[in-house]
Amino acid sequence: MTHTIPTRLAALRRHMQQQGIAACLIPSSDPHLSEYLPSYWQGRRWLSGFHGSVGTLIVTADFAGLWADSRYWVQAEQELAGSGIALMKIQTVAQPLHLDWLAANLGAGDVLAVDGDVLGLASARALQDKLLAAGITLRSDLDLLQAVWPERPPLPSQPVYEHLPPYAATPRADKLAAVRHAMQQHGASHHFISTLDDIAWLLNLRGGDVNYNPVFISHLLLNGSGGTLFVGDGKFDAVLAQRLAADGIAVAGYEQAKAALTALPADSRLLLDPRRVTLGLRAAVAANVAVIESINPSTLLKSRKSEAEAQHVRDTMVQDGVALAEFFAWFEGAVNRETITELTIDQQITAARARRPGFVSPSFATIAGFNANGALPHYRATEAHHAAIKGDGLLLIDSGGQYLGGTTDITRVVAVGQPSAEQKRDFTLVLKGMIALSRAQFPQGTLSPMLDALARAPIWQHGIDFGHGVGHGVGYFLNVHEGPQSISRSQPEATMAMLPGMITSNEPGIYRPGQWGVRIENLLLNVAAASNEFGDFLRFETLTLCPIDLRCIERTLLNQEEIDWLNDYHHRVREQLAPQLDGAALAWLQQHTHAL
Repeated sequence: MTHTIPTRLAALRRHMQQQGIAACLIPSSDPHLSEYLPSYWQGRRWLSGFHGSVGTLIVTADFAGLWADSRYWVQAEQELAGSGIALMKIQTVAQPLHLDWLAANLGAGDVLAVDGDVLGLASARALQDKLLAAGITLRSDLDLLQAVWPERPPLPSQPVYEHLPPYAATPRADKLAAVRHAMQQHGASHHFISTLDDIAWLLNLRGGDVNYNPVFISHLLLNGSGGTLFVGDGKFDAVLAQRLAADGIAVAGYEQAKAALTALPADSRLLLDPRRVTLGLRAAVAANVAVIESINPSTLLKSRKSEAEAQHVRDTMVQDGVALAEFFAWFEGAVNRETITELTIDQQITAARARRPGFVSPSFATIAGFNANGALPHYRATEAHHAAIKGDGLLLIDSGGQYLGGTTDITRVVAVGQPSAEQKRDFTLVLKGMIALSRAQFPQGTLSPMLDALARAPIWQHGIDFGHGVGHGVGYFLNVHEGPQSISRSQPEATMAMLPGMITSNEPGIYRPGQWGVRIENLLLNVAAASNEFGDFLRFETLTLCPIDLRCIERTLLNQEEIDWLNDYHHRVREQLAPQLDGAALAWLQQHTHAL
């Protein structure tokens, strides 16, 4: 693919020159600010050849650069080779260093173009402030890619379907009432939502427009008693449209969303989330409409799973654990005996999940990295670049499933042959970090980034660190990455408060470039722990049910409390999964859950 990139860049530069544009910015984004993008909006990938999920591309007449964080450096260096695009390294996605570059390298009077329909409002404001100070003009009314991308894919057209009881435990009408109550508290007459997981959750609908996430391309405009869902033609059948109408929701064309914002009555008070709506949509709102900026109420509401939803997730974890036991039993029987590659892992683990009731799809692209490939946190094996799994070392597998009763995400590292003493040391340090966070108790309302250091501390003690966050929120048969909570080095904000019912990953790691990587991940549920004169406290219930490879542990590095936690965890895994297993899978489970 790389050999076509210079041709594409040349076409873009010609069009920029015709439009009087000095620089073009292409974010990894769509009109819904999604993490996983439909092909239609994967312009940064098409133009650069870089396949990572996050990155910002800037093109000028004589320069092209891709800003990517440390998770993607190795991948980006490989994929950008020979393209004429420079890799601009940043430590984390939160570092907007491309803004500084623009201010330093463009001159007063120069024009920067970006498609406002895919630029987040909050990001746009930061960009505008930086450009204004440097005398640079921002033009956001052009989609330059449309002029140079002759075979641009069409918008996705998968049908929308209803998420039904018992899995949809809260009726659509009740969710709409809760959001409207929040609108009233904000003094809003209308509320516009663009984020696809918010819309899917709020309306108890699901779709297949985005890989791995059961959502559909749409916008939603609510008022005090009804609303309009803007969605592509042919995605709804008449029965589903009637069911929505019974709850006051009309269906209109996807392209009509902007016009509906423009047509709001002059006395309207519109609630918008500046981090979850684009500049182009905000610009469509008439100047005489009062805009109230706050986080989408649905974002906060859906982050707190009800007890019924939590129970469905627990049941789903049993099914996912059974699939993993069957997979790992197969793997141990075949490794170093049959030809197995990283691609085989993806095929086999997905097939095992597909045999479980309620399975819909993977929740993200499986990461299977053997030895050196495991040191790439977002590695993805391809037909062109993948490793055979043989000999000695560590295999890192990060995978997950979408089930009607929940979303799973798990990482395990397993021994292949005989792991080295150094590999065991790294594995055990990561395990210590994972256990430290798993055992935490903290006041309700603690801002989630404050917990990040708990998982890092045992790793820091040995002079080691890792570049990604410790944990992300997880949806309920929705996006595998869900906010607002984030156990990471993010700047703490009030919306990141840890509250009962939230599900968050716990995944510290150690990565040694060119050698191996270790990451161990479980999903955790916030549950009540204690209530006293100091307030209400929460603890974590570990939801994930899968053994942690005892062969990779250096026992002398664990203290008794850590050993007790691991033994208790393995006892619960065996107790939950054994009744569902037989044959080789049951034997594998029993072998890997014995007490240390």
